[in-house]
Amino acid sequence: MLIYNFINFTQKTTIFMNHSESLQSLLETGDIRLDRIAEKVIEQKRIDDDEALYMFEHASVAWLGSLANFVKHRWHGKKVFFNRNFHLEPTNLCVFDCKFCSYSRSFKERPEAWEMTYDEMLNTVKSFKDKNVTEIHIVGGVHPKMNLPFYEKFFRDIKSFWPDLHIKAFTAVEYEYMFRKAKVSYEEGFRRLIDAGLDSIPGGGAEIFHPEIRQKICADKCTAEQWLAIHETAHRLGLHSNATMLYGHIENFFHRVHHMSLLRNLQDQTGGFNCFIPLKFRNQNNEMSHIPETTLIDDVKTYAIARIYFDNIPHIKAYWPMLGRQSAQLLLSFGVDDIDGTIDDTTKIYSMAGSEEQHPAMSTTEIVQLIESSGFEAVERDSLYHEILNYSHQNNEFVS
Repeated sequence: MLIYNFINFTQKTTIFMNHSESLQSLLETGDIRLDRIAEKVIEQKRIDDDEALYMFEHASVAWLGSLANFVKHRWHGKKVFFNRNFHLEPTNLCVFDCKFCSYSRSFKERPEAWEMTYDEMLNTVKSFKDKNVTEIHIVGGVHPKMNLPFYEKFFRDIKSFWPDLHIKAFTAVEYEYMFRKAKVSYEEGFRRLIDAGLDSIPGGGAEIFHPEIRQKICADKCTAEQWLAIHETAHRLGLHSNATMLYGHIENFFHRVHHMSLLRNLQDQTGGFNCFIPLKFRNQNNEMSHIPETTLIDDVKTYAIARIYFDNIPHIKAYWPMLGRQSAQLLLSFGVDDIDGTIDDTTKIYSMAGSEEQHPAMSTTEIVQLIESSGFEAVERDSLYHEILNYSHQNNEFVS
């Protein structure tokens, strides 16, 4: 009931800023600093880190929603994007020990562990050949046997029977380990995988960049500097990627702004990030289960501030298998313009952490209805955000 009440509230308080009266309400809050922030955003001037922190600490939900939607509308109008995709998670066995992770299993602790054979992986991909999907998203545990030569062969085999399938694969954490074990530079490793068929990379593994937090929650995996260097190298070689931030655990607002600042600085240099994805910490079945999950209010503020802050990253995504479809729908009123894809019950990363979506799958029809019922235009995209079809212009005649 709470989320439905909140949706009704946001429908009344967050609107597209396309007339002077609405703009004026952003500039007359009674808080001089917030008024100045709104003025800068409306004039397309960059806000600084102190202003982002001030919004976290002092801005109301309604004000943030209105300003974030003003920015979103300037970027994309009423469009909300999705794609037809599926995930492949070859294993949850992992050499790393992230305290927040509910998904991975150590090589000493085997309950609920899986390790797909090469043929099982390939047959899984083949099973989607006739389902009108455009992207495979490959992530999983960091497994020593699934190394650089292993995935070079795997990518080539995928492309041999499905040349048009977009391969989006591996977090920077996986690449750092893979390239280090192969004794190759980031550039050489990427060149080999690009030659084999890699098309883009996701944004996982970023967590929180600040060392005082990273040391406590994921001390043994790649550093912030390595994560950023891997994405910089990928961008330089022509690969686009996403960026994430794991929020709502032991970090504070300062750490979130610091994290976003490093991403914005890299985007200034490369322009290679397609979208930013705040990822909410879910607390079931992990070593941080004693930490309560953050509130819905904090969720919407985080997404809205991200849209306002990132003047150089075009898309903000609400990953619905992690949030639940109702929360993802709500966030469309707080600057979000992408909700990921159809998934087809192919990921366990957040279901094992207690998310509402224990078997995440939505048909195209369901996604379009979710978007359109919120007053937006549902647009199917490819992995690089080229528009495939605006369903809102099709008289609701679409393929499930």
